Amino acid sequence: SQAFEVEVADPSSEQSSYPQIDNWQDSSLDHEVIVIATPIKTTAEILTGLSKRRPVGLIFDIGSLKTPLKSSLSNLANSGCLVTSIHPMFGPETRLLSGRHIIFIDVGVPTATAGARAIFASTMVDQVTMTLEEHDKLIAYVLGLSHALNLIFFTALSESGELVPHLKQLSSTTFNAQMEVASLVAKDNPHLYFEIQALNEYGLTSLDALTKASKRIKGLIENKDEAGFVGLMESGRRYLDSRN
Repeated sequence: SQAFEVEVADPSSEQSSYPQIDNWQDSSLDHEVIVIATPIKTTAEILTGLSKRRPVGLIFDIGSLKTPLKSSLSNLANSGCLVTSIHPMFGPETRLLSGRHIIFIDVGVPTATAGARAIFASTMVDQVTMTLEEHDKLIAYVLGLSHALNLIFFTALSESGELVPHLKQLSSTTFNAQMEVASLVAKDNPHLYFEIQALNEYGLTSLDALTKASKRIKGLIENKDEAGFVGLMESGRRYLDSRN
């Protein structure tokens, strides 16, 4: 939509509507912009490969995690390339960017970050800036925790045996809403979700918080502690109200 000519490098058999090659290493890499949109481990490998080729165009990844890419991004920056890192907080089906966020992470080449920002200047997207470490600490909760909650929810249901066929007859508004979100998670890419959980240096922090909260709630119920339970809900309501 911004009048770029697009070329896709993809080893899969899925055909693109754009000119396509199987292997990015067969490209001349004389592009104005190179975007790496691959699994996180593959992204690290490609960034390392690009540091040896040293293309002159703007380079950025769109990975969900950044700590696994830290050394590769640093090597690319040290090689003199125009490299930065971004994280669009929306999926590929998104068409209108109003109310959406893109996180920009400078890896030591401010002109590259400015170039990436300029690509989105004509859109309504909200541009957010943070460090690489800040990004992954927050993503541990924004993605890691929310994914884990839904994994736990549908795993508990799927292992509940005979209860499952009757759930539709007894479902509530809250249950239906949670089922809708969990269904979207269950249909998503499990390999990507595993990477988001396992490759984040800060990922266990949110999972530890989830385990601690679960044990606390269980303890309140086992001890018939209504005051503690009510206090927990009221504390949660105040937190959620403060975000609005």
